[in-house]
Amino acid sequence: MKAKQKKINGIPRFKNEDEEREFWASHSVLDFPETFKPVKLDLSKLKPSTSAVTVRLPAFLVENLKFLANKRDVPYQSLLKIFLAQRVEEELSRIRIK
Repeated sequence: MKAKQKKINGIPRFKNEDEEREFWASHSVLDFPETFKPVKLDLSKLKPSTSAVTVRLPAFLVENLKFLANKRDVPYQSLLKIFLAQRVEEELSRIRIK
């Protein structure tokens, strides 16, 4: 005869993973609705979807961008995105002020 296990909100404390595995093989978390609380998900920080854009730039500008990116140890396309984002934010700020 098995010794009684201590229960936490209806779920027993397990001595090892095998015991826990055996318990959950015959039970469901749905059997213990008062034990589990809903989780609120915040998906606002997910990366936004991207779009491919083709822009023709003068060769000297690309070379200068690559030089700057190399100095910062980042890919030049990433640096270009940073520069664009900064400039767009500046322009939007000017519009909002007016």
